[in-house]
Amino acid sequence: MRFDALDRLNFFLADVRGGLGPFVGVFLFTQAHWSQAEIGAVLTVSGLVGIAAHPAVGAFIDRTRAKRQLLVVASFVLCGCGLAIIHAPSIPVVVAADIVMATLGAVFAPTVAAITLGLYGRDRLAERLGRNAAFDRAGNIFIAGIVGFVGVLASQTAPFYLTPIFAALAARAAFAIPAEAIDHNRARGLEDVDLAHPPQPGKLRDLLHYRTLLVYAAAAALFNFANAPTLSLIAQKLASENPGFESGVTSAAIILAQLSTIGMALIVERADLIGRKPLIVLAFAALFARDLACVFAETPLHLLAAQLLDGVGGGLFDALLPLVLADIMRGTGHYSLARGGLGFVQGVGGATSLSVAGFIVTSVGYAPTFLALAAVALAGLALVLVAMPETGPKR
Repeated sequence: MRFDALDRLNFFLADVRGGLGPFVGVFLFTQAHWSQAEIGAVLTVSGLVGIAAHPAVGAFIDRTRAKRQLLVVASFVLCGCGLAIIHAPSIPVVVAADIVMATLGAVFAPTVAAITLGLYGRDRLAERLGRNAAFDRAGNIFIAGIVGFVGVLASQTAPFYLTPIFAALAARAAFAIPAEAIDHNRARGLEDVDLAHPPQPGKLRDLLHYRTLLVYAAAAALFNFANAPTLSLIAQKLASENPGFESGVTSAAIILAQLSTIGMALIVERADLIGRKPLIVLAFAALFARDLACVFAETPLHLLAAQLLDGVGGGLFDALLPLVLADIMRGTGHYSLARGGLGFVQGVGGATSLSVAGFIVTSVGYAPTFLALAAVALAGLALVLVAMPETGPKR
């Protein structure tokens, strides 16, 4: 198999993001001795401030022709935030760093998706976005394995020192994509549109005119609410029950999820044949089953096994997202703006659930928390079944 620059970019950017991810929460819990409630509250406050910038970042991605440079700068800034947290895990530092990290969350996946749109036409889009997701998940598995190994042998701070290396490799891959190969009009959804008078990049209120987008955004918010705290809660529970192996068990949880995710990403390559809606329904059903399985899990092995469903749920939903948005926003010129708006509502759902889950687990334990998350996933499944139309081409 030939690995092009876009393959390598997805792989190494996953290493940059995955090198921090849930390890921040585990570090604060086990090394800085924060409680689950403190972690949830601080990350919720900083996350809500950061995600408020997502629509503006999306609009900027629509406008800029320096998409490769944007990815590179964001990668190294993210690394700096991680290092700041481990060297000074105080509330002001963690809040400030997480605000920046939450803002950067609007940069990586949307910019890569925009570059992909600019490089490939509609006929190859499902295949290429599925391939993007597969390499992204492979990168997550790779960094989780490296971090778990080094973390057990050395220190839990290892992930934060490894990410700058992968940021440099991601930068090299980004600049290997020829700048002239990216069609920036097509990158914001203007394929097959009269470009004599192309629509200008819009504002957030422009998105309110697209009913299907609003339904999808509501479903995404429910999905993130039910999904965002689960890995962190599993990792914290495993870490508290396996002292000395915190990085190892966290990496194991991530690796199991990503292994099943790669298969889901490859299924997305055939989304033109299968349809988008059946795959979205499958993602919600898997999320519900995962949260419900965690309610009854009695051993670390059971919790790790539940992570396999994360690949079917979260992995499938994430891989489908840029493709479904490309369907909905085709011809509007607002692709990345819509991605930013969707990221905002997803972020609100995810950040709010971190606080809610932290409060519930501190008050009554892990099982009731997982049960509450399963109920939210079931509500999202019902919404998709009733109100979400099929957005893909006729099968």
